[in-house]
Amino acid sequence: MKDLIEIRWHGRGGQGAKTASLLLADAAFNTGKYIQGFPEYGPERMGAPITAYNRISTNPIRVHSNIYEPDYVVVVDDSLIDCVDVTAGLKQDGAILVNTTQDISQLKEKLKHYTGKIYTLDARKISMDALGRYFPNTPMLAGIVKISGIMPEDEFLQCMTASFQHKFAKKPEVIEGNMKALKMALQAI
Repeated sequence: MKDLIEIRWHGRGGQGAKTASLLLADAAFNTGKYIQGFPEYGPERMGAPITAYNRISTNPIRVHSNIYEPDYVVVVDDSLIDCVDVTAGLKQDGAILVNTTQDISQLKEKLKHYTGKIYTLDARKISMDALGRYFPNTPMLAGIVKISGIMPEDEFLQCMTASFQHKFAKKPEVIEGNMKALKMALQAI
């Protein structure tokens, strides 16, 4: 892992991009890294575009601003590509992960000025298969961990098990499905 990795998340209100960025920060913290995970707030409402951010480092993080030149971008809803410049500032040696069923050639046409790596993940299918409902953030979280190499997969899964046990203490029946979604996404990338 590089000394500092910056990630920008694009999603819509209610899809869990903010939650995924906070879960990623928590997991990275539990592996001894310095972290930041935060949303950019505006007039949030269900379905409105939102942005969230992560900084993950092996050293203390001294900057406290939005991320303008991310190493990675996660697009939780591919319809945002048509209305938000999701690749703005994205480093050419980084990558973008898009929740979509479109093939990469279709995405390249839409992301005309971006020539870096593009990854796709069908988070809807994974979520429906693992959870029986559409929660794209869980598969996308696993996808960005795999692509970025922020932490080893086994450490990530251990951290997420502990996190889900805490988060879903009153709903333990959802833990298994969320863990299954993470594992399916790690294999799909």
